[in-house]
Order: sequence, then structure tokens, then C-alpha cells
Amino acid sequence: MRVVVHGSELAAATAAAALCSVGHQVTWMPHADFPWESLANADWVISEPGLKDQIVAGQNSGQLVIVEEVPADTDADVHWLALSPDQREAAESYVRQVPGRQSTPLVVVNNSTFPVGQTEKLEALLGHSGQVAVALPDRIEEGRAWETFTRPAHWLLGSEEEWGTQQIRELLRAFNRRHEVFQLMPRRAAELTKLAINGMLATRISFMNELAGLADSLEVDVEYVRQGMGADTRIGFEYLYPGCGFGGPNFSRDLMRLADVQHSTGRESHLLEHVLDINESKKETLFRKLWNHFKGELEGRTVTIWGAAFKPGTARIDHAPVLTLLEALWAQGVTVKVHDPAALHALGQLYPDHPQLELCEGDFYSACEGADALMLVTEWKCYWNPDWRRLLQALNTPLILDGRNIYDPAYVASRGFVYRGIGRRA
Repeated sequence: MRVVVHGSELAAATAAAALCSVGHQVTWMPHADFPWESLANADWVISEPGLKDQIVAGQNSGQLVIVEEVPADTDADVHWLALSPDQREAAESYVRQVPGRQSTPLVVVNNSTFPVGQTEKLEALLGHSGQVAVALPDRIEEGRAWETFTRPAHWLLGSEEEWGTQQIRELLRAFNRRHEVFQLMPRRAAELTKLAINGMLATRISFMNELAGLADSLEVDVEYVRQGMGADTRIGFEYLYPGCGFGGPNFSRDLMRLADVQHSTGRESHLLEHVLDINESKKETLFRKLWNHFKGELEGRTVTIWGAAFKPGTARIDHAPVLTLLEALWAQGVTVKVHDPAALHALGQLYPDHPQLELCEGDFYSACEGADALMLVTEWKCYWNPDWRRLLQALNTPLILDGRNIYDPAYVASRGFVYRGIGRRA
């Protein structure tokens, strides 16, 4: 098929690369605010496993062409929109121009997180009875974008036209050998389902974080509670890991979008508000544990943080817990040394030349030299099995604050450290 992809989101880059890799002829037009010249060197593109190589391979093969403007004579089968939530007007402007380019049947794919009902509005802007719009909500996972697109667990397909449904099944046939991968439903249902999924996942995380706080107060190891809950088949183990808060551009935006949707209908979501409040509060958890350990005497101390990205596998720090943590530490006169395999550049751009911030590249043990505490914020695999003897020698105070509960409390304590996790007990 002939496909035009419009957008500068991770979903757009992944779709353009993946679709051309299976034989579709793809024209990719990034949004004007983020042209390919800037995206090509963006940290999140470079750090996403395999993505940049796939894009370059598509360009070299001629199956992918990246343009600033879609040529006026473009006659496409599919127009794939993967724009950010604040680019809804750009999507509408783009779709208005489609009838001027062609009068033949086509499908507009809304792969963006827009308000519920936006796919229907996009279809209303088309000028031909055979031109339809379908909702295909973005399910890309940062750090696993290529895998989640090319080997999806399922797609939410919002379509009410049989022809449009068939076109999308054919477009994605190479990635969906099992028929049940597609969950077909009305367009509004698909749009709302995507938001509901992330709302439920966020609720599970925040509930576990609440339980971790309760476990601390009751001197209970929350790991026993987590295992007991997960063993109940009605609950399962997914997203039952307490931690120091979640972040990321998509997860956070979807929660806010769901809250906006409810507000627009006159329904206030007290549950969602509480979920978001819990999450923001948990981003300060490690700071509070540090405060309690040193009885509030933090002025002039040095703390090392392992991990700044909002999750392993990405260079992004959007809404990341480390941002809240840094502000709290600096307010108390603490100098912070940060190590991260991918996100230091983004952190340096956000806080250029900050006097209380040291960005540590390379050896993550050197980042711990002379520190009064080590905080584990992002669970990159390189941090899971440190050289404990070397770490003990590097730290000025053998205090480990584990914001992701990746270490065994008893074992860490046996190596001479003071361990503080999220609801964990040594």
C-alpha cells in the first residue's frame, strides 16, 4: 500500500519504519515543529533499540521517503496520523487538505491521543464517500517500540465501516498473523478504552504504593503482600510493583486526558485525582527516607542517584520521578551526582550549569565516591548486581535507598549497608 505518516511522535517514527520494512511505500512527514533534521539526533530516537537503524534502512531501500511537505499529487491508500495531544488542530488542517490531493477511496488512521470522538470529526472533514477514518490508539511502549509494533499483543481497532476494517487488517497483516490480535469496536469505544487501560494500570501502581506506605507503618514487608495478591488469579502480578512514582510522556498524558474527558461530561473523577496525587507524593518518598535517616540534617551533604529516565530503555525524563527528587534535595542544600546510561543529555538540557548537579558519565561507581547515600531511581539492568565491596568503599555513608525494590534487603544488609526500600524490610 501507499502510506503517508504524519507526526513526530515515537508512534509516527515506529510506524513509518515498520510499515516500509514489510513492503509498503511510505512517505513520512514529521510535524513542522520537529522536522527530521532535529529528530534524527534526538536522544529518544537514538536510544530506542533498533529504531534509527530501521529508519535508515527504509530510506536506503527507497521504501521510506521523509519529506517536509506531502506532494500535491500524492495518491495514498492510507494516511496515518500520529500526533501529540496538543496538535489536534494540525491533524484537522492536514485532513482538510486530503480531498484536494485525491478523490479516490482512502483510510485515515487516527493513531493519536485526542479527545474521545475526534476520529469521527476527522472523517467529517473528508470529502468523498469512500474516505473513512478509523481509530487505532497508540499502544507503543517506549524502550520496546519496535517489538510492540511488529509483534503486538493486540490492537484496539475502532472502525464502523467494513471496507476500512479490511484495509487496516491488510495494512498490518505482516504483524498480525493471529486474527484475534485485532479487537474490533466502535471508534469512540476504542478511544476511551485506550485511556481506560492506562487509568487502570496507574490505579494499580498507586494502590500498591499506598499499601507500601501502610506496610512501612505496620512493620510489614510489602513483598509478602504483593506475592499474596498476585497469586490470586482475579488480580495477577502485573503492575503490582511499588516504587517511587511513575512518569513518561504518554502515561501521564493519557491520565490527564481521561480526567479531561470525564470533566467535559460533567463527571469529576475523584479516583483519578487521588491516583495522580498519590503518584506525585511517591516521587518524594526517597527524599523523606533520606530526611528521616539523617534527622533533617541534609545541608552540605552529597547524594548519588542511579537512573534519571522515567523508565529503563529510554532517554526521556518527561514527568520522571527524578525531577521532583532533585528539586527537593536542592532545596535542602544537597549536592546531587546523577548517573544514567541514556538520559544525562536531557537532564543537562533541562538544568544547564546547575551548581548542585553533577552529571556522571561512564563508571557508575565513580559517581558514588564520597556520597552520603545512593538512591536507585530507574532500574536499568546495569544497576541490578553491583560490586558491593567496591560500592561500600566508594560511599561515605553505606546508605542505599532503593526506589524500585530491585535489591534483596537482607542480602544488602549482610554486605554492610543500611537498606531502605519502598515498603521493604531487611
